[in-house]
Amino acid sequence: MNMVNKQAVGSDAAAVKLPAHEIVYRALRDRILFGDLAPGEAVTIQGLVQALGAGMTPVREAIRRLISEGALRFQDNRRVSVPVLSLADLDEIVFLRITVEAQLARRAAGQVTTEALARLTQIDHALDRAIASGDVQGYLRQNYLFHAHLYAQSQAPVMAALADGLWLRFGPSLRVVCGRFGTQSLPDRHKDLLLALGAGDADAAEEAMRQDVEQGMDQIAQVLAGLPGPG
Repeated sequence: MNMVNKQAVGSDAAAVKLPAHEIVYRALRDRILFGDLAPGEAVTIQGLVQALGAGMTPVREAIRRLISEGALRFQDNRRVSVPVLSLADLDEIVFLRITVEAQLARRAAGQVTTEALARLTQIDHALDRAIASGDVQGYLRQNYLFHAHLYAQSQAPVMAALADGLWLRFGPSLRVVCGRFGTQSLPDRHKDLLLALGAGDADAAEEAMRQDVEQGMDQIAQVLAGLPGPG
């Protein structure tokens, strides 16, 4: 069974209806987002075709989309790579994340449902288990899922899409941080966020998100600058 069929079988009924090029795009996006492709690591297009079990045409289309989103760049006509962040890049990302995600958290605090809050709590528990066990892949996925689910509660789709796109820019570097410092060195403010959301406290939710972003981005900055990590 190739990657496209596996993806359809493993997804919900709606995903089965996705065209092959969209499934390939999402699969490649996940590889970038969760650090399977390291920043600066060049891979051949043919290698991606084989790794994804997909045809050349949908892989090329996925690559074009991800290049337009800043998640990939062409090395030459046969290779692509995940861009390496500079400290200047990171400064821009930090500014945008704090501006956008803090506002998303503020909006979510005023309208999050009981069911959504329970789901966020469930995701955070899964994240805690991944941290405790040193499960890097689990950490990266659950951390992203927590933020994505929180964005969805804000009912601000334009800002949510912008915030989600920024993860493609810094997500691969989070994998580098985990490899260097370990998952237990990655603090977050999710508990503070959950408390603020549950209380409907927009100010507290905004501040917790600001601190959450700053802490994660600071560790990426340490890696980029070659500085020693925590502990």
